[in-house]
Amino acid sequence: MPVISRRATPAGLLATAPLIRTVQAAVTDLNFGIIAIEGSQSLRTKWEPFLQDMEKAVGIKVNGFYPSDYAGVVEAMRFNKIQIAWHGNASAIPAVDRAEGEVFVQKTYANGELGYYSIIIVHRDSSITSLNDIITSTPGTYNLGNGDPNSASGFLIPGYYAWARNNVDVRKLFKNIVTANHGTNLLAVANRQVDVATNNNEDLEAFRRTQPARAALVREVWRSPLIPGDPMVWRKDLPPDLKQKIRAFFLEYGTEREGADTARERKVLFDLGGWGAFRASSNTQLLPIRQVQQYRDRLAAENNPNLSADDKAKRLQEIDDRLKALDQQMEDAKAVSN
Repeated sequence: MPVISRRATPAGLLATAPLIRTVQAAVTDLNFGIIAIEGSQSLRTKWEPFLQDMEKAVGIKVNGFYPSDYAGVVEAMRFNKIQIAWHGNASAIPAVDRAEGEVFVQKTYANGELGYYSIIIVHRDSSITSLNDIITSTPGTYNLGNGDPNSASGFLIPGYYAWARNNVDVRKLFKNIVTANHGTNLLAVANRQVDVATNNNEDLEAFRRTQPARAALVREVWRSPLIPGDPMVWRKDLPPDLKQKIRAFFLEYGTEREGADTARERKVLFDLGGWGAFRASSNTQLLPIRQVQQYRDRLAAENNPNLSADDKAKRLQEIDDRLKALDQQMEDAKAVSN
């Protein structure tokens, strides 16, 4: 690939423009990353109809990419192995920060909800009835089925709202911790392989539709504040004309419009997990999740016995500065939206 000198003249830079346009115009297919909330074959069955419709709308081949964990989607985007992806709010943050990603739409739900909830589940016959029963239990009593570290609903949100805010160190509270995707954790609770697990209401509802007998063995004991609907993220360096086609496809899909089989499209969306139409979004939807990360880090620093007083004060000040900056970004975003 040609290297452009930092001392290149404007004329020299202009000479490279046709090359850049040629490279952009050469996009012949898109690789679409799907986060691993369950087995890849199940995801493939649900997503292929949507990807085929997208292919027709944008006019180029769209390939599904199904890695075994959330980090696989981030890394694939980082190295341009995928150009667009469905992310959770937590995994979208490293995609934006490290993988040239940009949020452009977010999902909604068929029932009109704009977000979803992290939940903690137990077996139907468990003696656990609330989060308090868990956090006040004798250490080593229960096994935890935790979510993927890059999952907002399976890891980050319960990590902050359920554990950190209650000064719970899960490594000390639970006898054993197993990390798995949402589908595996649902089955693990139903089959009594773990006592407690993180999940979200969306996947629990899907579990009730597909495996009602097993789902009847699962009970929710805690629910988080609302989490914004999952973002769709594309690489910022996609050609502008292709971005326009992709954005139009997402915002129109499942809506009433001339010549569209809206009922079929809505079923495709519903089969993805009770989804409704998409709505425009941006990186600002990640700000609340970034705040949760910083609050969690602050609590960890406050409770870290290995930090000297000076090091602790320095780290807390750095986190407070980041939180202040995030507060300002949220205020700015609110002012723009109003």
